[in-house]
Amino acid sequence: MIKSFSELVGNTPLIRLNKLSDSSGCEIFGKAEFLNPGNSVKDRAALSIISEAIASGVLTENGTIVEGTAGNTGIGLTLIGASMGFQTIVVIPETQTQEKKDTLKNVGAHLIEVPAVPYSNPNNYIRYSERLAKELNSTLPGGAFWANQFDNLANQNAHVNTTAPEIYAQTEGKVDAFICSVGTGGTLSGVSKGLRALKPKVKIALVDPFGSALYNYFTEGKLRSEGSSISEGIGQGRITRNLQGLAVDASFRASDDEALNFIYDLLYNEGVSVGLSAGINMVGAFKLAQTLDKGSTIVTILCDHGMRYQSKIFNYEFLKKSALPIPPWMKNNDINIPNVMQ
Repeated sequence: MIKSFSELVGNTPLIRLNKLSDSSGCEIFGKAEFLNPGNSVKDRAALSIISEAIASGVLTENGTIVEGTAGNTGIGLTLIGASMGFQTIVVIPETQTQEKKDTLKNVGAHLIEVPAVPYSNPNNYIRYSERLAKELNSTLPGGAFWANQFDNLANQNAHVNTTAPEIYAQTEGKVDAFICSVGTGGTLSGVSKGLRALKPKVKIALVDPFGSALYNYFTEGKLRSEGSSISEGIGQGRITRNLQGLAVDASFRASDDEALNFIYDLLYNEGVSVGLSAGINMVGAFKLAQTLDKGSTIVTILCDHGMRYQSKIFNYEFLKKSALPIPPWMKNNDINIPNVMQ
């Protein structure tokens, strides 16, 4: 019997990624985070951030949660916050998918769209949300709490306390490696800490989209970005507090083309629909497999559902204009369906 919405967060299953496993010679599993109630891995961070804020007294009765987000953390904060009696204000870059914006509005968030500018710009969505929270804290009856997912270690703690032990238990301790991409850094840092405490020899790896600076940071020690990506919610140009102290055993880079091909193949052949960040993660897991012994067990994160990106990764015109891979069912319809209208 579930008594509260927050009890639905976590305990997501591991799905064997059959084609990746069979072709790589390793056992590759995806943690199905799209099955969280808000349909993303960010539900874990949202619950941890809200719970720690309540416990410390910085989020009080009738308070308002304010956050800058690419979308998924905002959805999690809004849903979990509503179940606990809080309103949520979300600041989002205007370049994020319409599906995310519509979802945020539909679940009750007060949505503020701002131009997509670098973190160095004072009107960057993260910095804007911080100023807004400070302003509202003195004017709203219950005050305002800035969630600050990038530098709030409650984000990381969610994965130390839940994701890592779940992975360890679900693999019966046989997990040999974990890999994922980075947005805030909470998932990779948290899972790495949690798994290394349980199995010190586990390998931890990063996969980075083009346009992010972390691949170069972990390979040559410099925050330097190259290229670009249509991915949302991942990629980083600074060392957030959640990233501080993270050590990885390997670092990989994945292109949008590689990720989309993996996404479409997973959906078409295995019936699992995921977003681009999960595609990046699958590319990383496959590349990591090439460096490990055959039969090794690798786990990655299937971050959210593909339908949250319908206007991009399932939009023929967008894909064609961007010179990106187009799924076979958009190009061919080899089923001749007769008209049986009477």
